[in-house]
Amino acid sequence: DLCMDKPVFKRKIYDEIYEWKESRSDKYALLIKGARRVGKSTIAEEFAKKEFKSYILIDFAHTSKAIIDLFDDTYDLDFFFLQLQQLMGIRLYEKEMYCRMYIN
Repeated sequence: DLCMDKPVFKRKIYDEIYEWKESRSDKYALLIKGARRVGKSTIAEEFAKKEFKSYILIDFAHTSKAIIDLFDDTYDLDFFFLQLQQLMGIRLYEKEMYCRMYIN
């Protein structure tokens, strides 16, 4: 992972994600994009573990059809997250949750 080998770069990305959490996470989702195999998933999961009470990790390349099908209808987000929690077996806490989607 390139960003894991460069602490300054890793810290800059972490700080940018933290700034999103503090100032915009209540209204905006976070998209992390970049070249393959540079550490996007690693830094996102590290951030989630440190900064949130719970999180859900979804790798769309290796998840069930039931989870993928949930994304067909996200009109009612409360119901969506209720179903997602049930399928993943993870409890999310309101205003303290993180859901990262990685599309391969």
